Amino acid sequence: MNIVILSRNGSLYSTKRLEEAAKERGHDTRVISHTHCYVVMEMDKPTIFFNNKPITKVDAVIPRIGSSVTYYGSAIIRQFEMQKVYTTLTSNALIRSRDKLETLQLLSMEGIGIPKTVFARHPDDIDHVIKQVGGAPLIIKLIQGTQGLGVVLADTKKAAKSVIEAFHGMSANFLVQEFIKEAKGADIRAFVVGDKVVGAMKRQGSEDEFRSNLHRGGKGSTIILTKDEERIAVKAAQALGLEIAGVDLLQSERGPLIIEVNSSPGLEGIETSTGIDIAAEVIKHIERKRLIL
Repeated sequence: MNIVILSRNGSLYSTKRLEEAAKERGHDTRVISHTHCYVVMEMDKPTIFFNNKPITKVDAVIPRIGSSVTYYGSAIIRQFEMQKVYTTLTSNALIRSRDKLETLQLLSMEGIGIPKTVFARHPDDIDHVIKQVGGAPLIIKLIQGTQGLGVVLADTKKAAKSVIEAFHGMSANFLVQEFIKEAKGADIRAFVVGDKVVGAMKRQGSEDEFRSNLHRGGKGSTIILTKDEERIAVKAAQALGLEIAGVDLLQSERGPLIIEVNSSPGLEGIETSTGIDIAAEVIKHIERKRLIL
């Protein structure tokens, strides 16, 4: 197959691993920066240009789209979709997954466990919002934040009101979420490919840090999921229309709770922690899909 990896930086770990895995399995692979592409729209002729030349003869696309270029990246993916090229991440699923509010709405609609979350706009509602999630401590999240940025733990009602008022003053969209104390600063990243979890790691936040993101100093270790955790992770990815996803969940007294679903999950942390060749699993999935299509 001719596989295109959409990535702004070919030297990134995840991009290199996917390229290596594809070549090891006999596929021709190109890394193309989506931010250096442009699309031309005319009747019955959707075209994508890179380095001022049309991109042709593509069998499959692996999008690695950063959050800062979601809109532009989705446009490039959509153009491939218009050409009937298989892509591991659809344009609609990308946009959907980048919106924390829509993600939680879709998960709750599918009966998937999530921390109780409130989305509000008017500052007069603050006291009631805080009460809805069980009071402080609580979590406040910017809807567009990534890698733990824009996530605040408010230990007291006074601190929560201060943060909420500050975010409101910035006209920022944010969520107020219950704090799952029994998680003890840890979460689980389940890497979903197709209809199964191919690897999982437990991430523990550094000392005095409630966020467990590896980018924030968290440490990863391999973990065997329960059947319920695995089922919920796959169901969460499918609810958002994602074939490949990093599903983050908390272990709580009422069962696994999904906190986030990442549509361009990194490979370095989970491959290092588990020793599993996740990149090869992604390429095998593409091979299976191409046989069906």
